[in-house]
Amino acid sequence: MSQPLPFVIDPTGADRHAEYRALRARGPATPVDVLGLRAWAVSDPAVLKTLLTSPDVSKDGRAHYPAFQQTTSTWPLALWIAVQNMFTAYGADHRRLRRMVAPAFSARRIAELKPTIRSMVTELIDDLAAVPGGEVVDLRERLAFPLPIAVIGHLMGVPEDQREGFRKLVDRVFDSTLTPEQAQANSARLYERIDQLIATKRSNPGDDMTSFLIAARDEDSAGAGFTDQELRDTLSLMINAGYETTVNVIDQAVFAMLTSSDQLHLVQTGQATWDDVVEETLRHEPAVKYLPLRFAVTDVKLPDGQIISAGDPILAAYAAANRHPEWHGPDADTFDVTRRVKDHLAFGYGVHFCLGAPLARLEVAEALRQLFERFPTMSLAVPAAALQPIPTLISNGHRELLVHLRAVE
Repeated sequence: MSQPLPFVIDPTGADRHAEYRALRARGPATPVDVLGLRAWAVSDPAVLKTLLTSPDVSKDGRAHYPAFQQTTSTWPLALWIAVQNMFTAYGADHRRLRRMVAPAFSARRIAELKPTIRSMVTELIDDLAAVPGGEVVDLRERLAFPLPIAVIGHLMGVPEDQREGFRKLVDRVFDSTLTPEQAQANSARLYERIDQLIATKRSNPGDDMTSFLIAARDEDSAGAGFTDQELRDTLSLMINAGYETTVNVIDQAVFAMLTSSDQLHLVQTGQATWDDVVEETLRHEPAVKYLPLRFAVTDVKLPDGQIISAGDPILAAYAAANRHPEWHGPDADTFDVTRRVKDHLAFGYGVHFCLGAPLARLEVAEALRQLFERFPTMSLAVPAAALQPIPTLISNGHRELLVHLRAVE
């Protein structure tokens, strides 16, 4: 069967919704061009779930991607497949690495974080309350950014004077408009920051996940813990994922509430909850649009007869799948907090399901609750269409989220 020409994924994410529709129209999976790399984008949720849980699909490019060496030296998103942590691990290696990280996100640990997160949100909201009436506020800068970096910084034990440096580097990890040289330079600076954090915590350990992981590495004598590179990349993963994705969910949830007055009314009158808002945001505008990459371990036959050949890269098109009409009906593009089926793939699926999902949900719900309790008449300061997307094919947020916190007379 002849294959169609690859659909080119826009690295700037300028018209993501049209892109999702185009992918779905091409079938459950279709060849795509991702910054010059040919892959299969899977947008059918049933097919995607099958592939995400199949041993015939791997995240380990070193083992299952013949072009790994060439790609990691020339592809702008090379870091996404070159890291050595549970994000890219397969089989027993994945189970080993995930087991090391899981205690940081246990139900007990998340419960213990609730008062801290509530206090962090209150402090940020208090700062917003001091803004003079009529002044335009960028909520992405003043709330969506600082809360997740404070929470992950607290969890990981990142000193406050190191957090801002991480933020700028993480933003560029998700930026798909960088050249390969720019991306490589950013990765090098990110590792410098991580090595600085490791050195700080080795000399002054605390009750935090970084200190725990360093101790697990340094005290391991049986080879069951981390290698040095796995330690560095695991810290990178936890900081990157714990920060960037939550920023975008807060951003998109606030935007949805300010552009759907009927949905906000349902929450304010008790007909829906902030947890409902979080789940519908994760479905409707997930923080990650596309997640690179997985690789076929063996030939994989698709329902329409196409074959993903062994070694072919696979791009998980989470956002397109979340809005698939066969999953959520003809109104899948509509934001509806009362939606009966709340399932989505925003946190992945299967063995790679995001460990930090409960923490992210907690942060977003608390931020929304306090924000709209304090500023019930808040509104966008510009037309919704004037808010520009951040330039990336991965993340899903706005460059700015400009609002008036109080009703403008």
